[in-house]
Amino acid sequence: MEHSVPLIARIALNRPLRRLFDYIVPEHLELIPGQRVQVPFGRQQATGLVVQTGVEPPPGITLKPVTAVTEEWPALPEETFRLLSWASDYYQHPLGECLFTALPPGLRRGNKAEAKKAEWWRTLDNDASLPANAHKQKALIDWLRHHTNGAPATDIIKAGFSRTQLNALREKGLIETISTPGAETDHEAPEILARHPVLSSAQALAADELTTPGEGFGASLLYGITGSGKTEIYLHYLKQHLGARDQALILVPEINLTPQTVARFEHYFGRRIVVWHSALNDGERLTTWLKVRNGEPVILVGTRSAVLLPFTNLRTIIVDEEHDSSYKQGDGFRYSGRDLAVYRAHLNNCPVILGSATPSLESIHNAKQDKYRLAKLEERAGAAAPPMVSLLDIRSRPLEGGLSRPAMNAIQQTLARGEQALVFVNRRGFAPVMMCFDCGHMVECPRCDTRLTYHRRDRAMRCHHCDYQTAATEHCPKCHSAAFKPLGQGTERTEEILTTAFPDTPVVRVDRDSTQRKGSIQSILSRVNSGKPCVLVGTQMLAKGHDFPNVTLVVVVNADGGLFSVDFRAPEQLIQTLLQVSGRAGRGTKPGKVLIQTCHSDHPLLKTLCEGKYLDIAEQLLKEREEGQFPPFRAMAIFRAEADTMEKSLQVLDSIKPLTNSTGIETWGPLPAMIARRADKYRAQLILNARNRKHLNNLLSGICQELDQRKRPPGVKWMIDVDPQETG
Repeated sequence: MEHSVPLIARIALNRPLRRLFDYIVPEHLELIPGQRVQVPFGRQQATGLVVQTGVEPPPGITLKPVTAVTEEWPALPEETFRLLSWASDYYQHPLGECLFTALPPGLRRGNKAEAKKAEWWRTLDNDASLPANAHKQKALIDWLRHHTNGAPATDIIKAGFSRTQLNALREKGLIETISTPGAETDHEAPEILARHPVLSSAQALAADELTTPGEGFGASLLYGITGSGKTEIYLHYLKQHLGARDQALILVPEINLTPQTVARFEHYFGRRIVVWHSALNDGERLTTWLKVRNGEPVILVGTRSAVLLPFTNLRTIIVDEEHDSSYKQGDGFRYSGRDLAVYRAHLNNCPVILGSATPSLESIHNAKQDKYRLAKLEERAGAAAPPMVSLLDIRSRPLEGGLSRPAMNAIQQTLARGEQALVFVNRRGFAPVMMCFDCGHMVECPRCDTRLTYHRRDRAMRCHHCDYQTAATEHCPKCHSAAFKPLGQGTERTEEILTTAFPDTPVVRVDRDSTQRKGSIQSILSRVNSGKPCVLVGTQMLAKGHDFPNVTLVVVVNADGGLFSVDFRAPEQLIQTLLQVSGRAGRGTKPGKVLIQTCHSDHPLLKTLCEGKYLDIAEQLLKEREEGQFPPFRAMAIFRAEADTMEKSLQVLDSIKPLTNSTGIETWGPLPAMIARRADKYRAQLILNARNRKHLNNLLSGICQELDQRKRPPGVKWMIDVDPQETG
């Protein structure tokens, strides 16, 4: 009697292991790649994803059987699976962790792929009257009467009403819950479907330059100066080319940009717009994930991880602010959302549009090599003109909260005209350091090689690297002198100075501290968009994509930070930030003015910046990169190590260095990182520079396999960063 050979499946688990696991497939189960399964792992049951079936069984090993399938269908369809497999190879990260990144948290834990049914409400024909003071309930009744098919609870709450009000009206017999009236996108209001953005002649010319879906895969770089109306082009493009059953993906760099982008897209596409970002709860994520996986014709606006979602009918990808470093994941699976978007478009044979007023040097280089199609939009929308940019030399000038007297005068004149000013301070807190003017003592973080930032409002000293916190004191901790004063300026200090100088004008601070509460950024933005005179004080949050029509003055407190950094990307990032924040000025009908305070007004980079021609600056920076043989002219990867002593970190990297000996590979280091100690871990790095990207990736793969087989000293971690965004 012949025994049939058991079918073997190769399974990926959500573990930091560069290997897959083989299991027997019971005869009553039929598995397909991308499917979720339950498997025994040690003494536990684990959720796995099928990678391959029909695998040759390993000799001499007794395999355990797959316990059950979670769904009959693959959670990750073929194209998403190919994308993540490629990303695992390219970024040298374990396949299991890459695959599970594309699942919402509940599905990673093995929960059922079932979303809660949307709760809809509608009014009833009931003559019951409400008390005269029930203003909110009356407003809710009126709001629902304008939605003849009813409305989902999420929209009702978004409109400013509460569940308490809904329940109260239901008890009075005035409203009721109903089942969801079919697919939401099928019941779009005709007026929304009929809306089309009107393009200027310049916008229309730029739109015509973009790759269209009929041409298959093509990457377009949309270079549009700040305020030129790139979003109108995105909207027009989707209205023109996206079919009624197609899916589209719009990537934005940060959560804070999502609400305003969503509002503009909803105006033209209504319920077809869905969102994806880290602030969603597990239920919201699962609902959106299922819409995407089930092929509903959604237009998804999301941050970088949205590129990993299991789209089944993706026809267009747009990456807004494509230059932004937020698209690069900083830990774990260190992928670039922008670069994966381009590869995903290639897999889908669909167009991808990369938009920015300050495109990355990598994208400009690709356009110069005809890998990307370049579309230019070099005039502002409507009657707006580019702002006038000037350098304000602050050498020998007295400063108040970092602001010079000419800058304060300019703010005063702006407010007197009934306009708004924006002050850019790229450092949150009150002051970056507290120093004793008697003994010179400065308070340092006990866990990092950095000083603590003073947050006056909370009376706290905080480390912005490891989140260590301690109470602030009025006397020097070392000599107990009262001459213990803040040094330098942060957003809080500038806010205080401006509040004192302009007591009758609101001063609005926008940084990570002031926008922590849910909805805080929206209330701040609506306050500014009212157009009433105010002064905005903020960090890079203000530099990205916001449209403030009545802001006519931008003051940059200090522009010198990136001029002398050891990081080769620093000049590019400095110019991008300065141009982006400058672009907030004069976006309406009134002219804009930008004052950049600097101690290096003769620096050629800052001089060129005043002319506002970013492509000329980029050309200059690309020549410097080519001379130094930095990316994009060479491929780069960094091995980083962390341990409880610097000696151990350097030893790990020293043991890696001999493995990098190969033709065309140049190594720098190992050396301590710029912040050598962070959260009580000593950090070092080994940089690899290569002429050939494919050769570098093959070498990295071999090194990672070799390191996995070695016994790692206790307390030592190593990681790899391919295409790093920061080299310090």
